[in-house]
Amino acid sequence: MIHELLLALSGYPGTIFTWNKRTGLQVSQDLPFLHPSETSVLNRLCKLGSDYIRFTEFIEQHTGHVHQQEHHSIQTNQAGLNGVYLRAFCTGLDSMLQPYRQALLDLEQEFLGDPHLSISHVNYMLDQVMPLTIHGCQILETVYKHSCGGLPPVRMALEKILAVCHGVMYKQLAAWMLHGLLLDQSEEFYVKQGPSAGGAAANQEEDEEDLGIGGLSGKQLKELQDLRLIEEENMLAPSLQQFSLRAEMLPSYVPIRVAEKILFVGESVQMFENHNHSPSRAGSILKHQEDMFATELHRLKQQPLFSLVDFENLIDGIRSTVAEHLWTLMVEESDLLGQLKIIKDFYLLGRGELYQVFIDHAQHMLKTPPTAVTEHDVNVAFQQAAHKVLLDDDNLLPLLHLTIDYQGKESKDATGTREGATPPQESSPREVPPTGWAALGLAYKVQWPLHILFTPAVLEKYNVIFRYLLSVRRVQSELQHCWALQMQRKHLKSNQTDAVKWRLRNHMAFLVDNLQYYLQVDVLESQFSQLLQQINSTRDFESIRLAHDHFLSNLLAQSFILLKPVFHCLNEILELCHNFCSLVSQNVAPLDERGTAQLDILVKGFSRQSFLLFKILSGVRNHQINSDLAQLLLRLDYNKYYTQSGGTLGR
Repeated sequence: MIHELLLALSGYPGTIFTWNKRTGLQVSQDLPFLHPSETSVLNRLCKLGSDYIRFTEFIEQHTGHVHQQEHHSIQTNQAGLNGVYLRAFCTGLDSMLQPYRQALLDLEQEFLGDPHLSISHVNYMLDQVMPLTIHGCQILETVYKHSCGGLPPVRMALEKILAVCHGVMYKQLAAWMLHGLLLDQSEEFYVKQGPSAGGAAANQEEDEEDLGIGGLSGKQLKELQDLRLIEEENMLAPSLQQFSLRAEMLPSYVPIRVAEKILFVGESVQMFENHNHSPSRAGSILKHQEDMFATELHRLKQQPLFSLVDFENLIDGIRSTVAEHLWTLMVEESDLLGQLKIIKDFYLLGRGELYQVFIDHAQHMLKTPPTAVTEHDVNVAFQQAAHKVLLDDDNLLPLLHLTIDYQGKESKDATGTREGATPPQESSPREVPPTGWAALGLAYKVQWPLHILFTPAVLEKYNVIFRYLLSVRRVQSELQHCWALQMQRKHLKSNQTDAVKWRLRNHMAFLVDNLQYYLQVDVLESQFSQLLQQINSTRDFESIRLAHDHFLSNLLAQSFILLKPVFHCLNEILELCHNFCSLVSQNVAPLDERGTAQLDILVKGFSRQSFLLFKILSGVRNHQINSDLAQLLLRLDYNKYYTQSGGTLGR
């Protein structure tokens, strides 16, 4: 039967595959040995053969090139159409059919070599030459383009067809925007369930362009600006991020800005429908104007011509209603400003006294690789630290939970049974973290409806900042402890090694203290103040979300977490400071020969890294990141001591 199939697909039907001028090629119904699934595959292939036969009939009708036998009743050119342009068109069409003919020849050779190949192999080989079809809202685009012609009868007919097709779109819009229902079983609408497929890849030359810093390319700078630190699909909030635009279905006359508003409204309404556990408190997100908006959509549906102005005005009206209601619900009823203060106090170390006490309590249990009981122990230490600084908020503390990610942790914990709990970025799940500090994270149970702003992805970005700020604060605390040890021994006789040791501590403290001041004052306080001003100056939820995204993006950018050369250099400096503090704490007496050798290594390492940091901070010429680096350099070199020492500290 395979050879009969190849003959039929070549334009030579027979008794198994019959030809009908109206229906085209079809599988004969009198074949009891065919399974229904095989019949379905064969009929799909027959559609391809039917298109080929009709194309070749058209070509022969206007050029005389024959590819079929005489059993096709080929009509003469009754309309009298001819001319060189038509013949050229037919010639081009015939050349486009050549890959199909070649595919049939290749299949015949394969079946001659292996007669056991199946029908599925034919379907697979011909799938690449299947004709492209339009689907769903793509039909709107095709009809719209052809309605823009100059012939009035054709234009009017196509405009009527387009108006009928728009009726389906308006019904889908009403279900989506007014009720949060995505009625799209055939995947025809330009809103879909699931994440976006992503945009086109950026230009390679632009991505790899050097920006004047070793190791920093345009691609890394783009990540810094666009906040593409963490984008795993499993971290997206299920309530507001499970829908996206299907760009290929969006008609060209509907701008992407309008489609994004449609997406936002439907997501918000759907979130209320699924998660509104207190209707009397939240009320209707559309302020009980569903009937009015439905009437307006019906009015647009009745218009003979699509008006983008009227369409966008209605979408803007619905979006404004939804955005204002969300603003009221989040800012006034859910105390967004208070929630941001909690985020600042705990993720951004705004409660410095709390973390100072916590570091003292947890230092001994987190300096070694974590175990199964480490998470419980650090949470006990955290609760004790909170009580010690008189933080006894019974409503707040249960929402906060310190997490430890370690090898062997149960999968149910790793997948985030506690809302907001995500594994630290620095440690791979298959690696044992070197210390408990490297595996430490903070989980916060966000209350509805603030979860649409503080998504798990957003909380993980806060966690990255949290671990970085905590590492700086911990090193600063250790250096202060070394200073206390120095004060205890100041009455004793010191030698040259002691002078080197305490000079190195002073230089380390100088750098870390100024880094800490830069992060807390120039970055965190400044950006948080701007965020509060922007929230208080609007009544639009989308403006709040945009302001918060910019706030988080600026934190990551200005703290250099995404700027690999600076971030790596700062981490190396912090590690050297930690090693120095360990050396001093373990050797209260004057250093022996081995300790002196270790101190010499630390001096050289700190000098090298401080010199590299100075060169990076003073050598960047890219204006987009130069201001942040210049501000940090201003803190470190406010009295020009850094410059006068040649950019080297510690010697």
